[in-house]
Amino acid sequence: MMSEWTLTEIERLTALSDADRTFQMTEDAFRVFYELTARPLWIYLARTTGDRRVADDLLQETYYRFLRVATTFESDDHRRHYLFRIATNLAHDHRRQLRVRTVAADDAEWAGAATTSESGDHIARQIDVTRALSRLKPRERSLLWQAYALGASHEEIAAIVGVKRSSLKALLHRARRRFIAALGGGPRGARS
Repeated sequence: MMSEWTLTEIERLTALSDADRTFQMTEDAFRVFYELTARPLWIYLARTTGDRRVADDLLQETYYRFLRVATTFESDDHRRHYLFRIATNLAHDHRRQLRVRTVAADDAEWAGAATTSESGDHIARQIDVTRALSRLKPRERSLLWQAYALGASHEEIAAIVGVKRSSLKALLHRARRRFIAALGGGPRGARS
């Protein structure tokens, strides 16, 4: 049967298989892009999932899927948003698989670490923030992290999370309110 194929058919099949494997970036361009985005992306994934090892795995999977996509990007910002969108979807998939969230820090371990008042106050604030974040929904944590830790604009966050900009403002406001309430700075159980 192979002998019946013409050269153009073989070339066509080779071209189809190569199209599945081609990457849209050169190796040097990817290295630069990776150096600029890997750390913020890993921090985002670690905060979103609450697990550093899971963040490592999701980081690799995010870049793998990013490189496999056959899309042209309008700008570096568009490329970065797409990368964070992939990471967000992977984090949501991971959360769906687990269905159980764990708190990152053990209370007894943190309490034993607070020895001096200055470092103790700092550690106490970290514990409070970690607890407050763990009480939020993953989407709320993601919104707050992107807005305040990464400094992303509303347009950027909306593109990453997949909501309209007008909806984002309300979602971000509710997430802030719930975070403040979880810290003890507002009415308990403030829900929207």
